[in-house]
Amino acid sequence: MNIIVLIKQVPDTETKVRITADKRGIETNDIKWVINPYDEFAIEEGLKTKERLKEGLVSVVTVGPDRTVEALRTAVAMGADNAIHVKTESVLDTYLVAKALAEVCKKENANIIFTGKQAIDDDQAATFGYVAELLQFPSASVVVKCDISPDKSKATVEQEGDGGAKNVIETSLPAVLAVNKGINTPRYASLPGIMKAKKKEIKTYTLTDLGLGAENSKTIDSDYQLPPERAAGKKLQGDASAQAKELVRLLREEAKVI
Repeated sequence: MNIIVLIKQVPDTETKVRITADKRGIETNDIKWVINPYDEFAIEEGLKTKERLKEGLVSVVTVGPDRTVEALRTAVAMGADNAIHVKTESVLDTYLVAKALAEVCKKENANIIFTGKQAIDDDQAATFGYVAELLQFPSASVVVKCDISPDKSKATVEQEGDGGAKNVIETSLPAVLAVNKGINTPRYASLPGIMKAKKKEIKTYTLTDLGLGAENSKTIDSDYQLPPERAAGKKLQGDASAQAKELVRLLREEAKVI
């Protein structure tokens, strides 16, 4: 069984974001890059699926510049069998990234594709759906449980719904499953895994190799802005009655929510 895990390298959550002079992106110098946290759950689910089935290969795939190889080697250190890098120095939109990922999944004859439900940098939660549509595979998101049938023809997945509800659906395979936090606890890379990852050969494609050399992004980022600084909070004085009256006044006259 070919288990594919789609991952993205993102800035660490403690990164201090600085916008470029042309306002079309962020400064990437001195950023600490990490695997998107939701994708760590996807890697673990891919590894657990292989262990439960007692067969198969887990391959991790990413799109990006040379630095993204570090994310692939981290996934190999966790236990992935293969790593595939779609190398591009250009900034691609979600559509073109998804097309590249879909082409790799075709080449690898994917039986099941795991990825995180969203990336913490752009927060679009769209790539899994694009990939599924391009491959004409069924898909499910916010997945917190996945069971593969004995004949490996279908999967029963549990999704988180609003208000703590859980939805259980059955899908045929191959399928794209976007996992959520809580589906598992990602393992740490072992020392043997780290040593293996250092020597692992990374399969590399370019957009041209995938037949996408003439493709262009459908969208262009522009006018990035940092959110405005929050105003200082107010501390209400007086007894409870006075505080309540003042709070109502502020909500009505300043916040204008009542």
